[in-house]
Amino acid sequence: MLTLNMKCAAAMGLAAVVTAHAHSAVPVYGYTVKKSYPHDSGAFTQGLFFQDGYLYESTGLNGRSSVRRVELESGKVLQKRDIPQQYFGEGIAPMGGDIVALTWTSQTGFIFDAKTFALKQTFNYPGEGWALTTDGERLYMSDGTPYIRVLDGKTLGQTRRIRVTADGEPVTQINELEWVEGEIYANIWQTDRIARIDPFSGRVVGWIDLSGLAAQANIVPGADNVLNGIAYDSKAHRLFVTGKLWPKIFEIEVKKK
Repeated sequence: MLTLNMKCAAAMGLAAVVTAHAHSAVPVYGYTVKKSYPHDSGAFTQGLFFQDGYLYESTGLNGRSSVRRVELESGKVLQKRDIPQQYFGEGIAPMGGDIVALTWTSQTGFIFDAKTFALKQTFNYPGEGWALTTDGERLYMSDGTPYIRVLDGKTLGQTRRIRVTADGEPVTQINELEWVEGEIYANIWQTDRIARIDPFSGRVVGWIDLSGLAAQANIVPGADNVLNGIAYDSKAHRLFVTGKLWPKIFEIEVKKK
């Protein structure tokens, strides 16, 4: 989601909270890497999803924001739509034949044609935009708070909010989202953990600990190049993860510790 040092202090505190949660009643899962793929190391990954054999990715930073179609095996960017430089691009999600895209603080979203990337519509929302995912009918939007907004897939109007908790405590800094087999997977900003969230109760039903994955991508830890980006191939049941400015995307298998 965000960038630079403005959130680092808060995120460090959050990481401690997440770690404490992970050692409580919520089960913790590990992972094994099944395969790795090349990824544009200049891509400040904000959103990611897999559809019709391709990865779709949104990137951030003013003047560098874009929406892309990417060939998984090669990492080659096949199609790209730049976002105007006044906008800081955020999460994306498919909806029908469109791609819905957020921006960070501009309270402005875009709807692009999924095939041509032509701009079809803009829309507005209050507060910040961090990430999006979809169950095929509704959109789920994070904004950095403990709440995930549920949006009508046609009107984009908010229908309800999900309060995300772990062991009864609110979970903040909810970032990139992905719908996986009836659960919402969410990167927690500035941590190595993914929360598995029940979309009805908002409870975190599991943590996926991805510690060590950045090292496998040859990443030197920094404020910006953190874990961010989850995509799921629902047909082949493949889970992909990456980070901002990472040179690799990983296909992983989640395992109970």
